[in-house]
Amino acid sequence: MKPLDPRLLRLSRSARGFIAAAAATGLLRTVATIAIAWGIAAAVTQVVDAVHHGGVVPGAFVPTLWLLGGAVALRAVAAWATDDLAGRAAATVKRELRRTVLERAAERGPGWLAERSSAGFATTLGPGLDALDAYFGRYLPQLALTAVATPVLLVAIGLGDLTSGLIVLCALPVIPVFMILIGLATQSLQRRQSDALARLGGAFTEAVEGLSTLKVFGRARRQVGRIATVTDQYRRGTLGVLRLSFVSGFALELAASLSVALVAVTIGIRLVDGSLGLGAAMFVLVLAPEAFAPIRQVGADFHAAQDGVEASTAVLDVLDDDDHALHDGHSAPAGTASALPAADALVLDGLVVRRPDVVIGPVDLRAARGTIVVLAGPSGSGKSSLIAAIRGVLPHEGQVVVPGESGTTRDDRISWSDQRPRLVRGTIAENVALSATPVPDAVTRALGAAGLGVDPGLQVGSGGAGLSGGQAQRVTLARALYRHDRAGTRLVLLDEPTSALDADAEAHVVRTIRRLADDGAVVVVASHRPAVIAAADVRLDVGRPTSVQGARA
Repeated sequence: MKPLDPRLLRLSRSARGFIAAAAATGLLRTVATIAIAWGIAAAVTQVVDAVHHGGVVPGAFVPTLWLLGGAVALRAVAAWATDDLAGRAAATVKRELRRTVLERAAERGPGWLAERSSAGFATTLGPGLDALDAYFGRYLPQLALTAVATPVLLVAIGLGDLTSGLIVLCALPVIPVFMILIGLATQSLQRRQSDALARLGGAFTEAVEGLSTLKVFGRARRQVGRIATVTDQYRRGTLGVLRLSFVSGFALELAASLSVALVAVTIGIRLVDGSLGLGAAMFVLVLAPEAFAPIRQVGADFHAAQDGVEASTAVLDVLDDDDHALHDGHSAPAGTASALPAADALVLDGLVVRRPDVVIGPVDLRAARGTIVVLAGPSGSGKSSLIAAIRGVLPHEGQVVVPGESGTTRDDRISWSDQRPRLVRGTIAENVALSATPVPDAVTRALGAAGLGVDPGLQVGSGGAGLSGGQAQRVTLARALYRHDRAGTRLVLLDEPTSALDADAEAHVVRTIRRLADDGAVVVVASHRPAVIAAADVRLDVGRPTSVQGARA
């Protein structure tokens, strides 16, 4: 891993600003440190001279103490500012990285996400990126301080005593050499530790997600041993990283201590023979440890920040993969994010979706506003994949024209209901509106149109806990109806909206679908239910080539 990954700076403007601010506060700390060294040397020299000349303290002693106190206060303020900036920067960068990755994932669509472990992806974006606190809170501030302080302190020591400056200059490279050697030893260990964390998070998340299925087949108990094994591997790896970190810290401390001792010995010898004054000697002795401290500490903080470094590397690699895919032309179809011309009909021209198990299409269709199009076919035939291609989140061949006003995007023109509820913890109204501030009247209308007579303020748990399967499905349908009502979308896509409903509830939903079409929308419904298929103006049997022209106007 590079000391500073340029991809991180490219993706996060706040990171660039933080490094500049950290360099500025580092310069203030360095100036304050030099002032402290000068103040200590001056104060000691003035006291020694006063004792030598009869005990009269010179008038300059009090201003020297004021200067020393001011320098200490300035250094404390600069250190506090650096810590505060580091905390803010870590929170901001983590938020920006998570938002960027989630936006890219939405652009790439479900096909791209299906190629990755959802549990591992969530672990990387969650606790993985939380480890960036050490990277931004300790390592980057220290790196900026080292870049600014080391040359300035070297110049200050050289001006105080050229011989000591040369000794420090020759001894400094020893510490980076130790850092490089230790870094090579810890790189693979830290990468294995990051992978172990991803496996642990993935194993736990997958076990929780599939707990009901595991209990049905009597396999839930076996997951306890599996998670315990992965946890123990992570524990042993953590102890190995800590052991190596302590050893590396000891090596860096030893190198710095020997270098400072070398400077002190030479200064002591020259003080005895009278070739070096007391003031210069005190000034150099105070600054010598400070010259080695930044580069020594940056090495120790680098190892402490490795968890965040590895997590950010994984995230940045995902984003790089996205960039390459976009340049290579393998991204989701264009048109989802850019403005489109006006259209009054849904047009599918040679639409083909290729999956590993089946090729769907080609489909040719022209459905004017007011048309109900039903995608019929057995489970697994590709109805959901065809809806995903119409939405623009699944790569496909052929052309898709979505009805809507000129200058709007494909997302602006579509309301969509998935066959899986995907409900979150909150009220029914918040789940319908996908917002913390839903519009009450619109929510009530949407729930009524979906045939769900529940209190919009009712709290539900994650995944729709507290609702039956049919109720959760109608909340999802109400979500699409709410968006259609609020955004005026002209295309409504419904994926199996009645699969969990009884005959009466299904009849209510079918009437709602008919009203949507009569109000001027194009409604595309994926279903295998006879009542829904009977309501179709156009039926497409998914799984074989289909061509439908001149659908209802």
